[in-house]
Amino acid sequence: MNASLCHTIFDRCISDYHLFDKVDAPFVQPFEADSVEALLYHKCWIDTVQWHLEDLVRDPQIEAGAGLTLKRKIDASNQHRTDLVEFIDSWLLNFYREVQPLPNATFNTESPAWAIDRLSISALKVYHMRAEAARKEASAQHREACLEKCRILLAQQQDLMQAIDELLSDIAAGKKYMRVYKQMKMYNDASLNPVLYQQKSN
Repeated sequence: MNASLCHTIFDRCISDYHLFDKVDAPFVQPFEADSVEALLYHKCWIDTVQWHLEDLVRDPQIEAGAGLTLKRKIDASNQHRTDLVEFIDSWLLNFYREVQPLPNATFNTESPAWAIDRLSISALKVYHMRAEAARKEASAQHREACLEKCRILLAQQQDLMQAIDELLSDIAAGKKYMRVYKQMKMYNDASLNPVLYQQKSN
């Protein structure tokens, strides 16, 4: 596992999605089941579909019912994304299970999988910013502005990839240790969201 592997899989996934470019396109897993590659591909597919759902729901002409349906899909996608990130962290925790943290090992503010989540979103930003920079019907000013944004995104992406590799290397060497913390999103839980549990009690 390293940032380059993640980035390669994310780019492939985004390209595969855009062969259809539809939020209801069938998901086809190209990697062996239960492999880390399959987890990363699935993670990016969720992000890519959600990216386009977010575009659709912002249509100012959208009918209210259709907008609510899309919002529900986005909420479900967000929960699925969170669950998968936590699963990837669990995979990594198991992968490094035999590493003994050094006495002075420190804890990172962000888990590896949440950093990898950011890399997936970064790949989507770069893909779509490049598309905007090449959009022929857009003004030259728009295309140039998007090219500059793309340069910044690519620099950020390289920094993030380096940071991910350093974090994984430090975990492997016992310099850092990790835990898997559940996000515990309360609004999706009918027993914790007051709007939901008050309805059930009425």
